[in-house]
Amino acid sequence: FCYVDDLIDGFLCLMDSADSIIGPINLGNPTEFTILDLAKLVIKYTNSNSKIVFKDLPSDDPKQRKPDISKAKKLLNWEPKIDLETGLLKTIEYFKSLVKNTAVFELKKI
Repeated sequence: FCYVDDLIDGFLCLMDSADSIIGPINLGNPTEFTILDLAKLVIKYTNSNSKIVFKDLPSDDPKQRKPDISKAKKLLNWEPKIDLETGLLKTIEYFKSLVKNTAVFELKKI
């Protein structure tokens, strides 16, 4: 999981890079977390009473989500700066403010 600001920084570094840099360059967060880890953090930081439900994985589901960003580090001097928990907290706050502002807007229309 990679925070959007980090990905945008990576894209900008890639666009500003020398024309001699060719081929695929992976952008992402190489720190691996499971979906269960993410679900537990979401429940924790939203004070949710949600229950985690386990389902069978699709047959083509990747067993590992850990991009090799060594080329991005070496050629672009890029790596993500925002860890999962910080990014998740920022995302939760963003959606809370969005809901709050939307609710206020909807009340004003009545």
